[in-house]
Amino acid sequence: MDPMTLESRISDLTSALGDPTRRAIYIAVRESAEPLTTSNIAELFGIHPNVARHHLDRLADDGYVRVSHRRPIGKAGPGAGRPAKCYEASNKEVSVHFAPRRFEMLVDMLIRVLDQVAPENIGQVAESVGRAYGAELAAEIGVPDDAGYDGAVQAVARAMTGLGFTIDPDLEGQRLLTTHCPFGEAATSHPEVICSLDRGIVTGLFGGLAYDCRPVLIPHTDLHEDCVTRVPVSIS
Repeated sequence: MDPMTLESRISDLTSALGDPTRRAIYIAVRESAEPLTTSNIAELFGIHPNVARHHLDRLADDGYVRVSHRRPIGKAGPGAGRPAKCYEASNKEVSVHFAPRRFEMLVDMLIRVLDQVAPENIGQVAESVGRAYGAELAAEIGVPDDAGYDGAVQAVARAMTGLGFTIDPDLEGQRLLTTHCPFGEAATSHPEVICSLDRGIVTGLFGGLAYDCRPVLIPHTDLHEDCVTRVPVSIS
């Protein structure tokens, strides 16, 4: 891939998928077995249908999802009512193959900078930054008032997925199971920074959703292992 094409690809990805909620919506559409409607997305993410429609139409305009129309099946039988606008993932490629290596290099360099400017409280600084960022994300995604603890955990998992994590919420065990961390090798080589940052993001997300959570993060020591975050909470 030549530099001009790469620059165009990165610009395209950043424009279309730079918003964390939009990334999470794209992933939800991509992983759904059936096309999703605006109402499906609004209910899934606890956002206003107009906001859901904006994100879906933006993804459609940029070619990441395709649109179809289907008549709903209701009491009047199939074919009755106005056709519903449905969205499903297209075949457009969304990965830039050597971007992760550049990203990990940037993370590593930033950690080295932090080591120089705040060697004694680097974990505290990272957690504080993560908490503030998590609170901002929570304000963007929101959850329905009656979602409860399970809904909050699922909302946090979706938000983290939008950031590039692969997370399975274990509701019964009150845990988040991370099978992929976007920080890559930096997470195992600098856990005092990366894990503190992750813990702060989760704390900020729960706090923004009206839950007091003091996550306990059990980091992996190998990239192929799961990272476990325990998330017992109380209503604030």
